Amino acid sequence: MIARLTGGLLFLSGFVALFLAYWTEHVLGYAPCELCLIERMPWRVVAFLGVLALLIPGAVGFWATVLTLPALATAVMLAGLHNGVEQKWWRSPFPACHAPVYHAGMSFRERMASMPLRPAKPCDDPTYLFHLPVSMTVLGGIAAALLFAAVSYSVVLQARSWHAAR
Repeated sequence: MIARLTGGLLFLSGFVALFLAYWTEHVLGYAPCELCLIERMPWRVVAFLGVLALLIPGAVGFWATVLTLPALATAVMLAGLHNGVEQKWWRSPFPACHAPVYHAGMSFRERMASMPLRPAKPCDDPTYLFHLPVSMTVLGGIAAALLFAAVSYSVVLQARSWHAAR
C-alpha cells in the first residue's frame, strides 16, 4: 500500500514539475536556459520510476522507489548549482546558455540557421513566477528536497514492514 502511494506521489510530482516547465516555456513564453533544460532530466526519471512503483507492487516497485532517491538528489544538486549561477556566485559550467526550439521535419542546415547568434536566456537570469520572491530553480530544488525526505521515509517504512514479515 505504501509503495503504491509513494509511486503515485512520485509520478504526480514528476508530471507536475515537467508540466509546469512546459507551461512556463510554451504558454507563458519564458525561454529556458541550458541549466533549466538539464534540470528536467531527473524529473523525467522520477515520473517513470513512479509509474513502475505504482503499477508493479513488490520488489520491483520497492526498488523503483529506491532508485528515485539518486534522481531526486541530482535534482537538488542541479538546483543548487543553478541557484549559485543565478546569484552570480559562480559561472555556469556549460559553454552555451541557449535553447533553440526545433520543429519536426527541419533539416540540420535549417536547425543551425534557426539558432540565435546570442543566447536567448542566460543561465544567470532567474525566472520568477507569480511575483514570488524565489526563482523557479529554487522552487524546484525545494520540491525535490521535500520529495526526497518523503520518499526516504517511505523506503524506511517499507523495509521495516518487509523485515517484520520475515
